[in-house]
Amino acid sequence: MEELIPVIQKLVEGNRILAREGVVDGFGHISVRHPNNPERYLLSRSRSPEMVEGGDILEFKLDGVAIDDKGFQPYAERYIHGSVYENRPDVMAVVHNHSYEVIPFGITNQPLRPVVHVASRIGLHIPVWDIRDKFGVTSLLVTNMDQGRDMAACLGDNHVVLMRGHGCAVAADTIEEAVLKSIYLQANARMQMDAMRMGEVTYLSPGEIAFRETSTPDTMRLGTERVWEYYTRRAGLA
Repeated sequence: MEELIPVIQKLVEGNRILAREGVVDGFGHISVRHPNNPERYLLSRSRSPEMVEGGDILEFKLDGVAIDDKGFQPYAERYIHGSVYENRPDVMAVVHNHSYEVIPFGITNQPLRPVVHVASRIGLHIPVWDIRDKFGVTSLLVTNMDQGRDMAACLGDNHVVLMRGHGCAVAADTIEEAVLKSIYLQANARMQMDAMRMGEVTYLSPGEIAFRETSTPDTMRLGTERVWEYYTRRAGLA
């Protein structure tokens, strides 16, 4: 368990940052794939993200079964995380949130597209998943693996999938990147909405979006470390 302490700490930080930045409120969650077992992931017990502590973190199989629930109640929508990890071996962290700025793009015909350079990380294409297409009338929550797998299939190789009338799921290769994608996804949605009220919008081009992927690892690392320090301080974390 000692080798998991830094990962758990980072996961706690991710929860607190997402709460501080208003991406999540009493609901929403972030997980990380187990660093030593790709068939498992770490996720808090059912608790509001701002309240999450190290002792709340549970270990799950990809099918959502807890290895040891410690007597805690897990999140009902933990299947979102396991389904993405199952479908995408490259994904190491997943965020599910109900960002109010993002939801309008999942209930209209207006695509959510990057308009600002820091949001290039959300990718060129953001699909919309509608649970009723396959499962009919539901609570719109993802409460089993069949629903989760259908959502993960819609996500495909993209970074984000919108969930009609619900929220979104964000996939990334690190906890830091999952958190930053979620923050800038929300910021981009807000800016795009503002720009649309003013007139025709100039979106980032496919080349501009892809350009970030060609950045050197050192450049990416330094940028991530810099902004992560900023957000952890804002969240009141040492």
